[in-house]
Amino acid sequence: MLPSNLEKAMFGVIATPVLHLADHHHVFSHLAAHGPSSAEDIAAELNIDTDTLERLLLLLTAFEVVQRTPTGQYSLPGNVRPYVDPDDERYIGGFITHLVQETAGRMPLLDSYLRYGKDSVDGPHPQPFASLYRDDQATRTFLNAMWDLSFAPSKELAALAELADATHLVDVGGASGPFAVAALHTSPTLRATVFDLPQVQPYLEETRAAHGLGDRLAFAPGNFFTDAFPEGDCIAFGYILSDWPDHVCLQLLRKAHQACQDHGLVLVMDRLFDDSRQGPLATSAMNLTMHLETQGRHRTADEYTALLTDAGFTSCETYRSRSDKHLIIGHRTREGSLTRPETRRGDWDQSADVDR
Repeated sequence: MLPSNLEKAMFGVIATPVLHLADHHHVFSHLAAHGPSSAEDIAAELNIDTDTLERLLLLLTAFEVVQRTPTGQYSLPGNVRPYVDPDDERYIGGFITHLVQETAGRMPLLDSYLRYGKDSVDGPHPQPFASLYRDDQATRTFLNAMWDLSFAPSKELAALAELADATHLVDVGGASGPFAVAALHTSPTLRATVFDLPQVQPYLEETRAAHGLGDRLAFAPGNFFTDAFPEGDCIAFGYILSDWPDHVCLQLLRKAHQACQDHGLVLVMDRLFDDSRQGPLATSAMNLTMHLETQGRHRTADEYTALLTDAGFTSCETYRSRSDKHLIIGHRTREGSLTRPETRRGDWDQSADVDR
């Protein structure tokens, strides 16, 4: 018999589209709302085929995404439900859609990358986001995926950053605003500006209206390669630097250093490899998708600290959250001055693993 880890890896190609179908046809929504149900009852309620649904549910049972009783009742395990329930802020359905509709279509490129190298295949001037922003529907799908991946972790990361002393957050490449919104909810006196491509503005405006943030949340259109960043005392990169190679990250961090006011902060939020680079699984998987969809990669905390230091930031700290995305903070000090005493994040010491 195959080892279970190999078996699950081999049949993952089937499991991800099934997750998407169960989400798309509201199977998870039904289970979240109604509790244990038979395939017949779910199919009747959703007007879908019972036999096909039963087969999907049996596969999801084997993957431990749903539970099945001896009498044929299906339910969601408590640790799974928040992530598949659209009414929960931890819902990841948008990202699953992105994996099926975007990432899966690019997987065949890996063969060419292996044979010839990514640079040769993609050409001298790749535009990794041209496809993701190709039209309004693709843009909305991508931004929804990023919101689903980012908003819930951002609430903890914003709390870890302790922004009570900050006055103006500049969220570079902040998309529809998941981190900016989380930070504004955490720090009532803060205001935030999302700096992103002009086509993102309508989605940020939807977010501002939905969360009732008024003039506390602004949008500055621009290209972070060619335009100066808006100035602020906290410059944030939420899941941005993993899209780019080291030399581009250094360029962006140097621009952040110029835009950051004295005694301000830069926040780098992203998935981190363990120091051994043996995991976590999600970071390793997303490291491969970065190769397919962007020009970037995931890094260790020490690699980000080295980039921040080269860009001029000092006293860098890493704060590991309880999710799969973490926080690295760099300080912007006036040349020749001392960094302020480190008295931050005391309320979170029990829940965060702090690397100094």
